Amino acid sequence: MVLAAASMSVTVTAQDEYKLIRQFGKVKRVISTPGVSLRIPFIETAATLPKQTLLYDLSPSDVITRDKKTMISDSYVLWRIQDPLKFAQTLNSSIESGESRINTAVYNATKNAISSMSQDEVITSRDGELSELVMNGVTGNMEQYGIAILEFETKQLDLPDDNKEAVYERMISERDNIAATYTAEGSSEAKVIRNTTDKEIAIQISEAEKQAEILKAEGEQEYMKILAQAYGEEDRSEFYSFVRSLDALRNSMKGGNKTVILSKESPIAQIFTGK
Repeated sequence: MVLAAASMSVTVTAQDEYKLIRQFGKVKRVISTPGVSLRIPFIETAATLPKQTLLYDLSPSDVITRDKKTMISDSYVLWRIQDPLKFAQTLNSSIESGESRINTAVYNATKNAISSMSQDEVITSRDGELSELVMNGVTGNMEQYGIAILEFETKQLDLPDDNKEAVYERMISERDNIAATYTAEGSSEAKVIRNTTDKEIAIQISEAEKQAEILKAEGEQEYMKILAQAYGEEDRSEFYSFVRSLDALRNSMKGGNKTVILSKESPIAQIFTGK
């Protein structure tokens, strides 16, 4: 009898749980730290609530977008009991009751979020804006039950089978149009760049050819100046004429016939005769 009374006066709290100590059905205190606690036997009783993170999987449900398109939402939430006393007072410590409240709050928040977005916006923002909107809509509602919603995730956000194919085809067509626009803009930019580059190259080539002609003319001018200076004196001029005549004679002696007939009036003949 003594041992039985002693065992009934001891309460062991694990790391992942809360202990609610009730007296005549009313919660007197909450034990949230792990260890051994004492209670009054036969007067106080102990009840357990989970302290760890819990998962609630919502059933798939139909929701309507802003542009009146039906979608099927399949999601889940991670939650935990944040205030065990409030949870016990409002939901009579019932996990099932807590999940029922979560189901209602999350469904309403999801419906409100999706109804504020077009179908395309819902599809493209399912992992970002949608989750944020649902979390903002559900968090405040659950605090009154001592529940904290930690995370909302969409497992699947799909279209009904009857209009799924049409929506996909429309989205593909829209993205094809966007891609075509980008391609056309890119081609136009490339053409402008090519034209500009070709123009710059043509200008550079023209300038280079102009400079080449200038340098060539200057070189010829300098060449003639040097020749004029070299053969400006009379004896040098005669020697230059003699050399040029020999060059002319040599150029004329081509082929098998090496005979050259010159008249005595020929400048070349006069050079050889000394006249």
